[in-house]
Amino acid sequence: MSTERALTEPYPYVLLSAAVSLDGCLDDTGPERLLLSGPADFDRVDAVRASADALLVGAGTLRADNPRLLVNSAKRRAARRAQGRPEYPLKVTVTATGDLDPGAVFWRTGGERLVYTTDRGAAKAARLLGATADVVPLGPALDWRALLGHLRAVRGVGRLMVEGGGTVHTQLLQQGLADELHLAVAPLIVGDPAAPRLFGPGRYPEGRLRLIESRPVGDVVLMRYAPTAPGAGPLPTAADRHWLRTACELAELCPPSETAFSVGAVVVAADGTELARGHSREGGDPVVHAEEAALAKTDPADPRLSGATVYSSLEPCARRASRPAPCAELILRAGVRRVVTAWREPDTFVVAADGTGVLVGGGAEVVVLPEYEASAKAPNRHLLG
Repeated sequence: MSTERALTEPYPYVLLSAAVSLDGCLDDTGPERLLLSGPADFDRVDAVRASADALLVGAGTLRADNPRLLVNSAKRRAARRAQGRPEYPLKVTVTATGDLDPGAVFWRTGGERLVYTTDRGAAKAARLLGATADVVPLGPALDWRALLGHLRAVRGVGRLMVEGGGTVHTQLLQQGLADELHLAVAPLIVGDPAAPRLFGPGRYPEGRLRLIESRPVGDVVLMRYAPTAPGAGPLPTAADRHWLRTACELAELCPPSETAFSVGAVVVAADGTELARGHSREGGDPVVHAEEAALAKTDPADPRLSGATVYSSLEPCARRASRPAPCAELILRAGVRRVVTAWREPDTFVVAADGTGVLVGGGAEVVVLPEYEASAKAPNRHLLG
């Protein structure tokens, strides 16, 4: 599936990129900076930068490393211009205090520059930088969701490459806002207990990351991972969006019908393990619903169901004539207490359907992501007039 985000997505696709040693140290380990990557990996990073709409580093990394953060290849810059894009991606930094060095090369090279900061830090950053960069205050504290929402809605950023430092990587992964992690592991052991690490202490989303790719790049190994563990509350995570997109793709597999919606559903454990998936009219059953088909493939005694999330492209049904129990009731009976959906059920077949009300009344949390409504409706266009 393409990593490009539809224009309706509220946040950019967030890619965390870092090079680490075999013992997990980052490549900014002191005044004599240790470069972990080799020429082949530097070229790979340049290609990833060229694919991005914006590049982001924390203010600490700016102070420690003084990076230019550019697309170095003239050929790649020319390709961006040919696509109607700026020669260089937007360069972004984040600072709580506004304490930035106006003499850093970051401000004198490349294209547009943008600073996100707090209300307190905005005046200082604007005074230091003048017309060098746009300064955007986010409120009394740094808010990553507000930052990503602004990048998407105001600056049109669909793909964001985050190059550090460790604090930024930690916060984005802990808050479930990272879609992908690029980890280049170098064949070096640093051994310095004071060297910065990729991630700091704290609580992270449960479960194992999904390995997307692993390959050698020169003498380093690139590993690409994606988080898969569902969110645990009303705030959606990058993994929630991944699974809901999967449900919408499953809806495209449904045999067409003039009397029922095409819906896809996925059941995912709290650790990111996919327990089951299904779609409407699966297996030749003309009346089976997506959630019903998926739950039928799970073991009712599986203890993971109580912490699972059901992703459904359409709100689970509250009433139906073809089976004794509607899908909202089946979900509650299975012990699932979190549902993520894209589209509330219209009155096409059932007037005033309210599967959400049934689920909430049974103690479940329902999260609606309307940015996927168009994808959920796509295989049902013929029913909607």
